[in-house]
Amino acid sequence: MQRCQSAGAYSFDVTAPALVESSIACIDYRCTAGLRERPFVECHRRHSVSFVRKGSFGYHVRGESFELVAGSTLVGQPGDEYKCSHEHVCGDECLSFQLTPEIAASVGACPSVWRSRAVPPLPQLMVLGELAQAAIDGRSDVGVDEAGLSFVARFVELMIGKPQRASEPAARDRRRAVETALWLDENAHEPIDLGAAARQAGLSAFHFLRVFERVIGVTPHQYLMRARLRRAARLLAADSRPITDVAFDSGFGDLSNFVRSFRRAAGLSPRRFRQAAHGERKICQEWLAVHT
Repeated sequence: MQRCQSAGAYSFDVTAPALVESSIACIDYRCTAGLRERPFVECHRRHSVSFVRKGSFGYHVRGESFELVAGSTLVGQPGDEYKCSHEHVCGDECLSFQLTPEIAASVGACPSVWRSRAVPPLPQLMVLGELAQAAIDGRSDVGVDEAGLSFVARFVELMIGKPQRASEPAARDRRRAVETALWLDENAHEPIDLGAAARQAGLSAFHFLRVFERVIGVTPHQYLMRARLRRAARLLAADSRPITDVAFDSGFGDLSNFVRSFRRAAGLSPRRFRQAAHGERKICQEWLAVHT
C-alpha cells in the first residue's frame, strides 16, 4: 500500500501534469499509515521542501534518522532514497513544494542546503506554511505557487544564514513587469498561472515573482485576482446576465470562490452589489455608510 495518499495536487502549468513539467507544484499529502506499519523505500524525484502540518513520522535517509513533528520541514534531494516510519503516532499531513531543476537553481541554494535533510520547527517557516494551506483552501488571495516559492525562498535564506536582498529592478525588468501587468489585465478572463505570466515576461518564475511584486506592489496572482474582480464589478453593474456567467466571464473557474472573493473585496455579495449598482437606494446607502 502506498504510504502517503495525495489529497490534492496543484500544478501551476495548466498544460502539464503535476510533478512532470510544471516549474513548481504543491502536493497536499495525507498519510494514513498505522503505528509501526512496515516502511518501504521511496525516492525523491525532484528538489523538494515539505512542511509538516500535522502528526509525526520518522524520516530515514542516507544513514541518518530524523523525527519530524508538526512545524518541521523535510528536505528532498533528487535521487535520495528514503523511508518514512510511524513509531509514535498514526499518520501525518504535509505540504510538499516540488521544484524543477531550473527553479531549484534560481533560488540561490548551495548544495549543502539540499543535504540538510530535515529542519526543526521554525516560526519563519511555520507562518508561510500555513499561508500556503490558506491559499490551497481558497482563504487567501495569494496564489498557491507564490506561497510555495515564498516558503522555499525563506527556507533557503534561513539555511544559508542571510536574507536574499532584492536589488532594485533594472529598467528592462521594470518595463517587463508593467507590460505583463497590462497583459494580465487584458487576459484576466483566461486561465493564467505564475508560469504563464513569467513566460510572457521572459523571466524565470522565481525572478519574475520578485520583480513584479517590487515594481507593481502586489504579487502577480493578487493583481490577476483584482483584475478579475474589477471586471466582475463592471459586468454586474452593466447588465443583468446570470451571476454564474459573470463569474466565468471574469475568469473565475468556481462560483463559490467568486462569491467568497467578491464579498471579501466589496463587503457585499455579487447579487447585492448589482442591486446597489442598479439604484436600490437602501442597499446603496448601507454599503456607502460602511465604506465612508
